[in-house]
This record gives sequence, structure tokens and C-alpha cells, in this order.
Amino acid sequence: MTPRRNTPQANKKAPRKSLPDELARDAVAHEKTAPGDRVEIRVRLRKPVAEALTARAVREEKNLSALVAEILEAAATKGKS
Repeated sequence: MTPRRNTPQANKKAPRKSLPDELARDAVAHEKTAPGDRVEIRVRLRKPVAEALTARAVREEKNLSALVAEILEAAATKGKS
């Protein structure tokens, strides 16, 4: 029996998604959903950054998670323009 040669058909891989928006949609689809058109995403911060954000949230009388969500949403919206 002769060894099987690498034919073009044998080397074909499934086509990959190349657009960042499609990849992002797929990644977010796997996140835990939250009420309203939202998903839960965990973020790890350095301790000094977490403390600074917590202090800002206290000053603004906001929940830390809400403050971080506002900051990230504003940054994402700013990047679109």
C-alpha cells in the first residue's frame, strides 16, 4: 500500500471568519446573558486601578459595575466615530 499524498482536498481547512465584528459576535454569544440586551463579562484589574474606580463610583454615588460599564460603553462608542 502506498502512503497517501497530501492532496489539495486533504489539506483544506474550514474557512475562517476574518471580520472582527463577526469574531466579536461569536465570542460574546458564549458569555452569560444578563437582563436587558446585556452580557456579563469578568474583568481583572490591578488593585490600584480597582481602588481608584471604586473611589470614583462612591463619589458619583454609583455601583462599581455600573461605572465600569459606562466607561467601557463610552470608549466603545467613541471608537466607532
